[in-house]
Amino acid sequence: MSMTYTEAERQARSLSAEERAQLVDTLLESLHGSGLSEVQAAWATEIERRVAAYERGEATLVDAEEVFAKARRVGGQ
Repeated sequence: MSMTYTEAERQARSLSAEERAQLVDTLLESLHGSGLSEVQAAWATEIERRVAAYERGEATLVDAEEVFAKARRVGGQ
């Protein structure tokens, strides 16, 4: 017997936030196949690069309030 979209959605909403996030990852992977894991690998590499630059003191850090203020200014144009 096949589950309807409405039944699946109802059951998914009953999961914890962590379980829903895992379900989303699984569903996206089923749509995108190995492409998603390639993106995840690329992000992991980028994160490692940025952390290493920070630890070496080479990263230019910007205060979050400054970033948000700039986003508000740009968004208001």
